[in-house]
Amino acid sequence: MKPNFLFIMADQLRADYLGCTGHPTIRTPTIDGFASEGMQFNRAFVQAPVCGPSRMSFYTGRYVINHGATYNNVPLRVGEPTLGDHLRPLGYRVALVGKTHMRADIEGMERLGVDPGSSRGVLAAECGFEPYERDDGLHPDQSADPDLAYNRYLRAKGYEGDNPWHDYANAADDGSGDVASGWYLRNAHRPARVPAEDSETAYMTDRAMDFISEAGDQPWCLHLSYIKPHWPYMAPAPYHDMYGPEDIKPPNRSEMERKNEHPVVAAFRQHEESRNFSDDSVRERVIPTYMGMITQLDDELARLFAYLREKGLMENTVIVLTSDHGDFLGDHWLGEKDLMYEEAERIPLLIRMPGGVRGQSDALVEAIDLAPTFVDLAGGPNLDHVLEGRSLAPLLRGEDPGDNWRDAVVSEMDYAWRHARNTLGVEPDAARTTMLRTEQWKYVHYRGFRPQLFDLHNDPGEHRDLANEPEYSGILRDMADRLFSWMERRRTRITVSNERVASLTGKARERGYIFGAW
Repeated sequence: MKPNFLFIMADQLRADYLGCTGHPTIRTPTIDGFASEGMQFNRAFVQAPVCGPSRMSFYTGRYVINHGATYNNVPLRVGEPTLGDHLRPLGYRVALVGKTHMRADIEGMERLGVDPGSSRGVLAAECGFEPYERDDGLHPDQSADPDLAYNRYLRAKGYEGDNPWHDYANAADDGSGDVASGWYLRNAHRPARVPAEDSETAYMTDRAMDFISEAGDQPWCLHLSYIKPHWPYMAPAPYHDMYGPEDIKPPNRSEMERKNEHPVVAAFRQHEESRNFSDDSVRERVIPTYMGMITQLDDELARLFAYLREKGLMENTVIVLTSDHGDFLGDHWLGEKDLMYEEAERIPLLIRMPGGVRGQSDALVEAIDLAPTFVDLAGGPNLDHVLEGRSLAPLLRGEDPGDNWRDAVVSEMDYAWRHARNTLGVEPDAARTTMLRTEQWKYVHYRGFRPQLFDLHNDPGEHRDLANEPEYSGILRDMADRLFSWMERRRTRITVSNERVASLTGKARERGYIFGAW
């Protein structure tokens, strides 16, 4: 019997903000218990430290340099194969509840004559998923979608207005009856104007259970993609004041970092979010709410897992819990994500596989590994000419991956849309960054600027950039060579399998091509 896949993603959830990953005060008993029943990967990294390109790497199993969706709202080109394209031929129903941050390649579909409203067009426009409930959760007032299902749900519950997503679920009462928008950090300590059971997190859990109830006996893969704890930082009661300043971790930053700053990092530190999160009073107001949203997620997962047990599905469902990137929250004098520090790059990755081993792994793992893992566990073919990740199935079974396992991870960033590019006077095509991280070293290549180098053994907080210190010039050359070697190995021929190439090698005459003969 083919296993089901429940692929859970929580947007902007840091790897170190769970009890099982070492946070000293956060309460996540459901996730901690789930981790103890499966494999916890302690060194899992994204292929881009921002929503859109990271998710496109998760869904395609390919690096950003190949799939081309380099930033939020950059369309994933039509024809790029995704997880749904690989699992549907194996008999799976592949569906989405929640967020993908995918922008459809409408121009590409028009060029090919694909109707976006057709059955195939919908899949191409939705990153290969059946959009059971598509909701990216980012709806500023000026672009509110009146037909958004969550908005319709809220109106049916009596929350009036054009955009109850904002006015109720992501806003508070300022104490005088006026709406205090969740877009402003100063309001993060207030409770949302909806009870917890009407919040986005609870609603998406309900919709996931609706899908599972309808799925029947056909094997399924459900991508349950929660919007929180991504901003707006607004939590319903009682989660809004469940934590206080005494519960937050001290910031990972030092004055050393601001001496001889890297120009790109310095430009990001000038952003409004970085200046604000560098203020301890802002951190003390926002981070407790961030933690509250995570505990609410934990409570909703308890409800979901209880439902799976009730339906008898836990023993035939592979469950993955992960995130698309982290959140600086003031670490390194930064807000948001975008740059290559561990707080943004490293993600939680917990996998419970029926019959799999329990424990923890320190193997270097990448987000692109999930797609080949699902295909492998579903009994699919070898797609190593397309999928650039590596199946985690051997690790989940407790097998030794051997000396062939990767010894470095790579992540890429296109900051063309960020104001830092204007500060630096960089052309859009030149605003590119690539990180190569080994067990000890992190090398960050910036096009047009000097690199960064960190010794993660002796400086795990990444406070001392060694790139300008002469004694590390050999390490810099070696890491640059390794990055070039990585670029040489990218899989750009995805239309013909390696097996097909091997079967045809040297067979030209047998196929009727006689060239160079006397």
